[in-house]
Amino acid sequence: MTINRRELLGYGAAAIGAATLGLPRAAKAAGELTIAYNVNLPSWDPTTGPSAVNPTIQGLYQSVFDQFIPQKPDLSFTPGLLTEWGWNDDRTKVMMTVRDGVKWHDGSPFTAEDVVWSLQRAGDEKTGNPIQFVWKNVNNFKIDGNKITGDVVQFDPVYFKWMSFLTGYIMPKAYYEKVGAEGFEKAPIGTGPYMVDKFERNAFLRLKANPNYWGAKPAFENVTIKFVTDAASRVAEIESGSSQVTLEIPYEEYDRLIAKDGLAGSIKNVSDIGMIFFNDIEAMLDKNVRQAAVMAVDKELLVKRLLRGYGQPIATLETPEYAAFDASIKVEHNPEKAKELLAASGYSPKKPVKFTIQTTKGFKPKDYEMIQAIVGMWRKVGIEANIEVYEIAKHYELRAADKLAPAAFYNWGNAIGDPTTSTGFAMYGPSPHSVWDSKDLVDMINPLWGEKNEAERIAGWKAVDKYIAEQAYVLPLMQYAQPIVHSKKVNVVQHVSGALLPALMTPA
Repeated sequence: MTINRRELLGYGAAAIGAATLGLPRAAKAAGELTIAYNVNLPSWDPTTGPSAVNPTIQGLYQSVFDQFIPQKPDLSFTPGLLTEWGWNDDRTKVMMTVRDGVKWHDGSPFTAEDVVWSLQRAGDEKTGNPIQFVWKNVNNFKIDGNKITGDVVQFDPVYFKWMSFLTGYIMPKAYYEKVGAEGFEKAPIGTGPYMVDKFERNAFLRLKANPNYWGAKPAFENVTIKFVTDAASRVAEIESGSSQVTLEIPYEEYDRLIAKDGLAGSIKNVSDIGMIFFNDIEAMLDKNVRQAAVMAVDKELLVKRLLRGYGQPIATLETPEYAAFDASIKVEHNPEKAKELLAASGYSPKKPVKFTIQTTKGFKPKDYEMIQAIVGMWRKVGIEANIEVYEIAKHYELRAADKLAPAAFYNWGNAIGDPTTSTGFAMYGPSPHSVWDSKDLVDMINPLWGEKNEAERIAGWKAVDKYIAEQAYVLPLMQYAQPIVHSKKVNVVQHVSGALLPALMTPA
């Protein structure tokens, strides 16, 4: 089979046996590391159910399981359990080469059968993979030693990129079939750098280094991850020394803490964006209301005042690092124009349009306060929004059922930087991750899913982003800068995906 080498290199593949993730090497593993984490872990299956598409827990999954194709901290692709991958010249077949000598956490050998079983399982709608419609695009896999080929049912230009993203994990075929879903939840195994030692739901996760890891051995032998969903409590954890690392705290606390003796920090723009979903119900069916809601929000002020200048305002669901970012797309902040639009629909500050906006509180820095500020901006132009607070797990449940409120805050992660996994899934009506269902947008997006010409595909997505901005189908807010505070006794490598990876941490 002829491999398209240009495509292969374009997706970041390299020769078999090339360097691994660049994890820190240590002659002898250090002792304990404790991390105060910002979310709970709902499930141990990283490929099924709503939690599988929660970007904020991928760092936990990546500590235990390996993805088909991992990403370095700068988001470049690198060989992992797959050492080579690509298409044939006419895009009718895929090829993959599987790493030899890898073991599962129970000591059993990892094989090409695990890869094929994982892909087939992911593509079977009965298993509940939220990205099933991606994985089903290749089938009829054949194994020849450590080589795998598969037939393309429908060309998906980001098929291999998904192998580095949500649900792109390899599961243990024999073990899973032996213990079943319930048994796997009780005792999960992977091939990752850490093994599960103990797990108390809603409390903590204890990991121990995998002595047989195919890559570099983690520097810390034992890692305890406390699930601390309250931001103030995470600040207390790091300040008291109870935890050595924490993340996603208010930016003023970040600035205060890193000035203290013994503490340091890291903060950089990551692939997460803050956004407000508009659901095509109630008042949001009125274009004037949507446009007014967008124009009334001063994003620059939100970043400056609430986020202390960290982060970057955005006009579309693309950040500068994404493939389809278009700096020419602008959405003006114009409260007076917002009042005019609302007046045209019969609304005013004295007779406001009313709807509910949902938000998390403490999940992302200043998420609730940001929504409070936005509601205040809306009130001035003639929008009265009632704030409803929910946990992030509830957001996924409501979004999957298309039952979000007319407006709902969310942070969208797009670690592979492709427009399909930002604008595409967030705004394509049939997607389980979207709540905007208008036919005009569906018709614009449909041809792009299988577009083989990359330049035309990206240009098409830019046109979609421009149209969405004109119609005000969503309210993009900002690209997040992720704050991480840690003891000076620990070195932390920040991953642009936003995943906090203990395997990248070393003693200082």
